[in-house]
Amino acid sequence: MLAAVANFASLGCGVKSMPIPPEAARPEKILDLEAATAKNGIRLTWGRPDNYAGGQKMRDLAGFTVSRSEADGPYRKIIDIPVTDQGRFQVQRTFTYMDNATELGKSYRYQVVSNTTDGYVSVPSNTVTVLRKIPPPAPKPEDFVLPTTPPLP
Repeated sequence: MLAAVANFASLGCGVKSMPIPPEAARPEKILDLEAATAKNGIRLTWGRPDNYAGGQKMRDLAGFTVSRSEADGPYRKIIDIPVTDQGRFQVQRTFTYMDNATELGKSYRYQVVSNTTDGYVSVPSNTVTVLRKIPPPAPKPEDFVLPTTPPLP
């Protein structure tokens, strides 16, 4: 009996590396969230987190949660965006979300949180604040003026 227990104890749990703490297993914080006013709302853009907070390469990104607050109000989740490119040769590097549920003249703040397939969640991204306004009209080709270069001496 003692020999059987010793045999099982030597097998271990099958994990070949040291365990990592939960805070190191979460995705790294998104630092490049940007927001811009668009014709139909506010466009958010951010890059894909590549590593866990502990520094190891991440391969199990599951999705993002986008949260919005009006002015200085509390954040509310507005959408969960799944990531479905796990295991693919080429992964999506940049993500975009168009928030069409905004009103002209109001100020909004946004944050994005990423999560893994195991349920680990990153800390909130950098906060972006944007005032929803009518974007400037697109330039017209007939209004373009080519710059002139001065003659060479």
